[in-house]
Formats: sequence, C-alpha cells, structure tokens
Amino acid sequence: MKTLLITGGAGFIGSHVVRLFVKKYPNYNIINLDALTYAGNLENLKDIDGSPNYTFAKGDITDEVLITKLFEKYKFDGVVHLAAESHVDRSITDPFAFIKTNVFGTANLLNAAKEAWKGNMDGKRFYHISTDEVYGSLGETGLFTEETSYDPRSPYSAAKASSDHFVRAYFHTYGLPVVISNCSNNYGANHFPEKLIPLSIHNIKNNKPIPIYGKGENVRDWLWVEDHARAIDVIFHTGVDGETYNIGGNNEWTNIALIHALCEIMDRKLGRESGESAKLITFVKDRAGHDLRYAIDSSKLQRELGWSPSLQFEEGLEKTVDWYLANQEWMDNVTSGQYQTYYKKQYEER
Repeated sequence: MKTLLITGGAGFIGSHVVRLFVKKYPNYNIINLDALTYAGNLENLKDIDGSPNYTFAKGDITDEVLITKLFEKYKFDGVVHLAAESHVDRSITDPFAFIKTNVFGTANLLNAAKEAWKGNMDGKRFYHISTDEVYGSLGETGLFTEETSYDPRSPYSAAKASSDHFVRAYFHTYGLPVVISNCSNNYGANHFPEKLIPLSIHNIKNNKPIPIYGKGENVRDWLWVEDHARAIDVIFHTGVDGETYNIGGNNEWTNIALIHALCEIMDRKLGRESGESAKLITFVKDRAGHDLRYAIDSSKLQRELGWSPSLQFEEGLEKTVDWYLANQEWMDNVTSGQYQTYYKKQYEER
C-alpha cells in the first residue's frame, strides 16, 4: 500500500493524472491537494469522487504548516508535483504570484519531504513536473533535449526554471530521491479556456473572434494530455533518481495552421460551410517575450522507459473537439465561474 500526494490534481493535467492513478492503482491511497484557484475544478474528477482510494484536500502548497501536517498525517511515500501557476499572459501581469507558487511552493514541498523522509528514503520519490519553456526559444531547426541549457524568457518560465533548480539542489545536497520531466504544450479534455485550443473552440462555437498573436507563426509541439499522464505514470514508477525526462508529442504546428485545422473540424461538426469559422480569425498584438518555437526530443524517455505518444495531433484534436461539444455544461460553468460551487456542494455543505 502506497500513499501518494498529487498536487494540483484538480487542474487540467493534474486531473488526468489523478484519475489514471486512482483507477490503475486501487492499492494506492491518492491524496489530491489543490487550492482550487480559478483553474482548479473538482468537476473534472466527479467520476472518481467516491473512490475508496481517493481523498481531496483543499489547500495551498505555500502553506508550510498545512504541508507539514499532511506529511505527518498521511506518511506519503511519494509526491507527484503538478501544482503551478502556468499561464504566461498572467505571469506578465503578476509575476510575484508565479514566484510565490512555483518557486516557494515547490521549495516548501521539497523541504517537507526531506524532513519527513529523513533517515529512510528507500522507496520514496519526489516527482516534479515542469515545462519545455524553461529552455527558451528555438530557431527553425533543432530540438530541446535534457542537456539543453536553460534560457527562460517569461516570468512563468523563469519561475519554473527556478523550481527545477531547487529540485536538483535537494537531490544533490540532501540526497532526496527526485525525478523531473519537462513537457511540451498539452491539449485535451478539461482544459481551462484561457489557453489557445479550448478558447478557440469556445469562440468558434459562439461566433466570437479567435485571437491570434502576431501573424500566428509561433510553433509549438502538442502533447495529448492523456499521453502525458501515461508518461508521468511511467516516469514515477521506473525513472532513475536524479534524472530528467523530456515529454513531447512529436507534433509541431504553427499557431495559425493549428487554428485553421481546428476551424475545419468545427465547421464539419457544426454543419457550417467549409471556411466559415476561419473568418473569425483575428490577429492581435504579439505577446511580450513571445518565444518563436518549442520542440521536444523525447527519445530518452522512449528509449529508456518505453513510453511513446499514442495519438497524432489531427486525431487528438478531433477527440478534443468532440469532448468540448459534448460537455457544454462544463464549459458554461467554467466560463461563468459556477464551477466553484461544486466544492461547496461536495465538501462544505456536507
């Protein structure tokens, strides 16, 4: 019987990881810690809410007293750390919120794990999930590898780079058993609609402008969120202490090409004439410090741990559109803020 702490488990990626671990490992006790900020939504996990091996704890990773008490209460064998502020635009507006959560919050968890596991770290693991944005920007060629030097360009990526360094420092200084992964852009179900794909789906359906930064020439590698969850499972269980693993989808798309593909799918799904949704594309002023291109080399993960992406982007995008069109109530609740009432009904009003 293992007891695992998963932070940020009510968020987009976190909810897929929590669901996978709860269903795949019935002998694990999964504690999901989430502050339920704007992007944390317990409706993402309604299907497992009553599972006997699942517990939700509301709280902030920066709360030292809370984190210490959780380690004392549950005697965690492992931590899967996903909780983070992650939207670049928000980091430009409020960088200190990102420093607090991503840097101090991570250090707080590391220190709690170090103290709790002091003297007996056998079988323990601290897994920190990070981003490819810490590597900076690529030109037209080349890929990010685990050996690529860090070159963060936004407050978000700088905060994540700092948290990565703290994780490695705790490994080298204190012998804390850690692994790190850096992933490319995720997409799929339950994605908060501030990000490009869910925002565009929502706007297309409602005949609103689709905002595209600059000329839409920025390139991203897209990773289906369920493939990412599978990679996290593999790395947590079979990764080597102190190692970093890059997770990518092998799907490079310019933003404008992605949106045109999405518009074609939406036209077909909504019964519109081909090209109708593309008329909504609106180019806006480029984001400050906007990196041109990200692309991940995940060959180490594939070669050493046997993981590989299961979907190509076109198939994954079709699945993603189908989910959002079939879950309009979820989107309505998220865009109106009503999703926050789920916690009160499920926990505070019991």
